[in-house]
Amino acid sequence: MTRVSVVPLRADEGLLREALTSLYSLFATTRDVLRRHGPDVAEPKRNGQYNFGYLAVAMLNFGIRPLLARWHPALEDWENQRPTDRSRRDHEQLWPQTDELRTALNDTRRILTAYADLLASACGVPNLLQAVPTSD
Repeated sequence: MTRVSVVPLRADEGLLREALTSLYSLFATTRDVLRRHGPDVAEPKRNGQYNFGYLAVAMLNFGIRPLLARWHPALEDWENQRPTDRSRRDHEQLWPQTDELRTALNDTRRILTAYADLLASACGVPNLLQAVPTSD
């Protein structure tokens, strides 16, 4: 998972473009894993349990693709209007849809967290997102 899926993006940090790019990179990473490990990661499991391949593709198609399909071109249109004397960060913060995209990113983070739990279970490993230390 990327930082976007683990840690909410606060209004005063990061670029929305970087968050979308990070999520988009999961498509290539997942394709690479599926290609490298072949059909073993996609074989059905007993008792109707999900396998890695099924969950990974579902995560991409139902968890990430809807967000990217809507917001990637919308943000790109806004970015193309940036004056040369304005920084990327300053221009992005002036976008009227910034808060709406940040909310959508947070919603997607919750979806990806649920998929991380399912993926950990399907792979028989502990969910590393639950191992994040809490502050005392």
